[in-house]
Amino acid sequence: MKILCIGDIVGTPGCEMVYTQLKYIVNDYGIDFVIANGENAATGNGITAEKAEKLVDSGIDVITLGNHAFAKAEAGELMSNGFPMIRPINFPTKTLGSGFILKECQGKKIAVINALGRVYMNPIDSPFEAVSKCVDDIKDKADIIVVDFHAEATSEKAAMAWYLDGRVSVVFGTHTHVQTADERLLPNGTAFITDIGMTGPYNSILGVDKDIAVTRFLTLMNKRYELAKGNSVLNGIILDVEGVNVKSIKRLSLC
Repeated sequence: MKILCIGDIVGTPGCEMVYTQLKYIVNDYGIDFVIANGENAATGNGITAEKAEKLVDSGIDVITLGNHAFAKAEAGELMSNGFPMIRPINFPTKTLGSGFILKECQGKKIAVINALGRVYMNPIDSPFEAVSKCVDDIKDKADIIVVDFHAEATSEKAAMAWYLDGRVSVVFGTHTHVQTADERLLPNGTAFITDIGMTGPYNSILGVDKDIAVTRFLTLMNKRYELAKGNSVLNGIILDVEGVNVKSIKRLSLC
């Protein structure tokens, strides 16, 4: 089985990349299951019901979110109605939606867990405790467990991977929008990469118009960010899963 994990989809450019290219990627690489982080899908901040539904219609099986999960209020209602989209599991217990989902593919039960980091992020409950409890609760129900850790600090992402080594199939990082080159299989079999990158405007700074971002750094004036235009890139990873074990993890970057 091959699982494709797509990095943070940024705005309309990123969505259009998925709408138009995902079917070809699935066919060319023999993909069986697709996970994508969609928390920036709506103008770079949050996700709308319309975009979420169109992303799923385009071939995404599970959408994960992050710190902007509820920037658009409709996201909560969508998740509450059983849509295959999850928010970080370490949000407060009364938050709408769920932090994990179980889906079936080729006779295997795939669990996807979403968590949010704490370093350089807004205060939130421990992602380590929340994910660990979830893994313990579902380990007898899931053959494959995938963790999207939406975090800023590389050290926190690495710590999560080592903490879960041997207990989950893969821990991949999202949020920083820059694909890292440290993909590996840890000693006890868990696949890990610090960040799988972004899907959005290629000639940009993290998806944002580069001139606006540069001006902010030069002047420290709070000019409003706007998404960049032009061709997009799709970043992600492909997991080759044999039985319940990840045999390989490979980066994907397509313009």
